[in-house]
Amino acid sequence: MTRLRTRLLVLLCASAVLAVVATASVLHAADRSGARDVAKPGGPAVTAGRVTLTDEHRIVFRNMAWGPHRDEVTTVDAGAPGGARTASGVKCLRFYAASGTAVCLQAVHGTLTDTYRATILDRRLKERAHYALPGIPSRARVSPSGRLAAWTVFVGGDSYAGTNFSTRAAILDTRTGDLVPTLEDFAILKDGRPYRAADVNFWGVTFDADDRHFYATLATQGHTYLVRGDLRTRTVTTLRTNVECPSLSPDGSRIAYKRRDEGLPSDAPWRLHVLDLRTLADHPLAEGRSVDDQAVWKDDTTVTYALPGDFGADLYEAAADGSGHPRRVMTAAVSPAYP
Repeated sequence: MTRLRTRLLVLLCASAVLAVVATASVLHAADRSGARDVAKPGGPAVTAGRVTLTDEHRIVFRNMAWGPHRDEVTTVDAGAPGGARTASGVKCLRFYAASGTAVCLQAVHGTLTDTYRATILDRRLKERAHYALPGIPSRARVSPSGRLAAWTVFVGGDSYAGTNFSTRAAILDTRTGDLVPTLEDFAILKDGRPYRAADVNFWGVTFDADDRHFYATLATQGHTYLVRGDLRTRTVTTLRTNVECPSLSPDGSRIAYKRRDEGLPSDAPWRLHVLDLRTLADHPLAEGRSVDDQAVWKDDTTVTYALPGDFGADLYEAAADGSGHPRRVMTAAVSPAYP
């Protein structure tokens, strides 16, 4: 009986300790969440207002400035990107928009754990549909017409820097609701031959203007490839190696992408390049820092991308031809779109 009482006391003590730890964790998380609602000195001015995807003279992005509008889809005058911002109230972890359609990858906060979803928004940022995600949001894109949306999530790991991660890329027809839940179901032509492997991963979809073809990264056997995909034939074809997070230029002639260059640290190994799809020749951009982002084309001559900053991340621009110098255009901002 004494031994039983001892075991019960030990069990009760252990349960009490776990309860204290759990409570402390919740309170710590709540405290950090509350801290993010307080604006930091020197940050951009952000106010609540009406945000739409109809004004071509504005940039729409995820606001990273600490304060009550952190993580919200926000807009600013494209001619004065450092000016006052208008926040929508819609929160996203990843965001992209084109032709009046937006995809917003969101966290759904639960009591014990978070889940994630992809929400399709109209030009007024009103929800049209949403889809459960199997992992942590990573990349998002919309086709130039606004018809197709794509997203990538981590289903294992949370960084592209190493090799111990797994991703899943999906494509949605926003008009019909037809969903390709994973590109891993597509047939692969690698170096002109059919290819199958258990370690295949896809990420970083970017769309051609025909709403049929797309580009993405394929990873297998420790190598990455640029692939061109066909939604009708459900095939992807490798084009060249060492291409990650491609972004197709508005004229459809070039791909901006991040490449693992020799001599860079293993945790920050990428440099931005631009690839000519006709010749498959490429060149680095003037940005010499490692960029872990899927770049966005501001227009046919300029590429926009995010780098770490004091408020989480800042947006920079660089000439697509590799000339000049990179320029910071916005602080505390990621996931830009030029709808």
